[in-house]
Amino acid sequence: MNKPYKIVFLFLIIICTCSLSAQDAAKIDLLSHWWKFTPTTTATSAIGQGTNKVEFYTKDPMQGFTLRFNIDLKKAEGQQNILDIPGVLSVYMRRTSPDVRDRQNYPTHKMADGSVPVLEASLKLFRTEPEAEGKDMIIGYPLAMLKNSYGKHEVILNFTEAQWTMYVDGELVDNDFPIGYPKWNTKTAWSVNSQYVTSAEIFMPMIQPVRDLSKNTERPQVQYWTPVGHNSWVGDVATLFHNGRFHLFYLYDRRHHSSKFGVGGHYFEHLSTTDFKTWTEHEAATPIEEQWETFGTGTPFVWDGKLCVSYGLHTSRIYPDVKTMYPALKVHYENYGKTGHFDYKSFPTVPSGATYSVSQDGVTNFKKSKKIIHYSENPTIYTDANGKLTMIASFRSKGMWQSDSLDGGWYCVNKDFPPGGDCTFYFRWGKFDYIIGGFTDLWSKSVSAENNEYKSVVERGKDFYNGFNVPAITEITDERFIMSGWLPVRGWGGPLLIHEMIQYPDGRIGTKWMKELIPDTGVSKNIIKQLDKTVFSDVSAQSFMLSFDVIPSKEKDDKFSVSFLPAEGTDKGCEFQMRLKDLVAQYGNASFAEYAVAEKSVHEGGQPQEARNYAIEKLIGVDKPFTVRMVVKYSDKLGGVLIDSEIAGQRTMITYRPDLLVKKLMFRSDGAQVRNVSIAPLL
Repeated sequence: MNKPYKIVFLFLIIICTCSLSAQDAAKIDLLSHWWKFTPTTTATSAIGQGTNKVEFYTKDPMQGFTLRFNIDLKKAEGQQNILDIPGVLSVYMRRTSPDVRDRQNYPTHKMADGSVPVLEASLKLFRTEPEAEGKDMIIGYPLAMLKNSYGKHEVILNFTEAQWTMYVDGELVDNDFPIGYPKWNTKTAWSVNSQYVTSAEIFMPMIQPVRDLSKNTERPQVQYWTPVGHNSWVGDVATLFHNGRFHLFYLYDRRHHSSKFGVGGHYFEHLSTTDFKTWTEHEAATPIEEQWETFGTGTPFVWDGKLCVSYGLHTSRIYPDVKTMYPALKVHYENYGKTGHFDYKSFPTVPSGATYSVSQDGVTNFKKSKKIIHYSENPTIYTDANGKLTMIASFRSKGMWQSDSLDGGWYCVNKDFPPGGDCTFYFRWGKFDYIIGGFTDLWSKSVSAENNEYKSVVERGKDFYNGFNVPAITEITDERFIMSGWLPVRGWGGPLLIHEMIQYPDGRIGTKWMKELIPDTGVSKNIIKQLDKTVFSDVSAQSFMLSFDVIPSKEKDDKFSVSFLPAEGTDKGCEFQMRLKDLVAQYGNASFAEYAVAEKSVHEGGQPQEARNYAIEKLIGVDKPFTVRMVVKYSDKLGGVLIDSEIAGQRTMITYRPDLLVKKLMFRSDGAQVRNVSIAPLL
């Protein structure tokens, strides 16, 4: 082959190799988040170019409305009013602080000059009972999300009974879940700022949007994923492996638990995979379709050959008990010794308590049963090893319950267990049964023991809490178990986390990175061959993987640490430290003192669920040479960095540090030898 052709051929091989490498990371095939609006009737009212104000007669206000307008966004200082329907709706543009990440998380997208202009729509809602004043429900987005931020765009605001949503150029950019309705006058006057709005029209009733399947370009990596949007997060996760497919349901969250006027506004979204490399996003398993719906944690399970997902209706967050089914459910249990089941339409009161949905095809396409089967608003339903339908009840209830069928009535078999915790999860592994108590509790027993013989693992200091919130455990194939959860960033909800688990002969469980989900990296660079006392190193990549080998010393109190530092100062820095003699690893604040303050583990009163400063104890596999791997991931949406550490392939721990962008590393050792420190950028 001629030399020029050899060069071209080699170049093509390099390109193909790089392309294949970039595709190795596990990714999600997302549903399109673009939508089409096709009116079935003419507009109820319209404002053309050059017109500022019109009047119209309101039509069917309880059936919602769609407001569509074309806008020419321009750079401006201060608040600019865009559109106004007095007493009902206002649309405006304003600037928000680039340093304040409140419920909307607007600084996730900043202009080149660092400013954060936003477009917002505020809708005043009134509950059905008499109210002196309504509440404003605000949705919006940062203009920097758009490629042509200051320019022409189509904005659609859609109000249904259950959702208040903003679309820009067909893309869903924000939504919330109403409680109440706007108060329209019989004759309504509305106006626009013609400096910005070129045309506008309102439709009553609302237009039903249809997903635009022609647009779907995103395939994000699974590990550390957050749903599309500037303020959208993963909440409580519930998982199941069924017929060769792993199902992951998560409570979709916007605004860190402050949607729906602070009562949650959560519902189960759904991902699945058969190989853990290619994931599929499905339609929501339990969408919010009524104003009284706001869902709590539950579990997927299989009953009578059907894939189901249980969940609680957190109606008590919205209405007093007298307006819900709760009193009737309690009375039925007290009278008969077991719960009854009630159809949504059986009572004049609002549904509340435990319910479930059933997949119509064994994979997705879930349909709500519309039956209330228990008064618990956080039901954990599963079939035990003997095939018995079992529930661990929490939030408005407690104890372990069983039933002969989903709707057949639940009776309590252990009213005092679990003794605490919330968002519980059960699993059996080999000779042991385990129950997780949500954020910090864990119990286990041998499979031959009775249900009242569970013992606390946390009290023995052998728990596996590692920064995950509300972990769910599922057995997949070849006796592999994986743990899924979420990482808290600036409130409830955050990125998705998945680690693999390890079981030891005594039933203790450790954790490691799941090989299928390890992020892809670029070329690794060795920055320290052998650490001697204190060494600094600059970092160029925003996100990277750090790895190093540790050789314990038998003669000294082995210690070493890695500090993750910003460009200047240490106030926002973070330190990972190991004290090998004590078998302890921890995250703490960066310090130039000899070593940081000793943090606490769960059983010592530490708070790993906050994913800030905490310790894990009784480390495994650190009495001989071992490797530490750390993923340091920064994103504008996170507004900081998460650090995911794997120790000796047997324990993991993760932290989130707000406002930190790592630019420097500081390594220190005392006794332990640290070698082969390398760094590789994340792709």
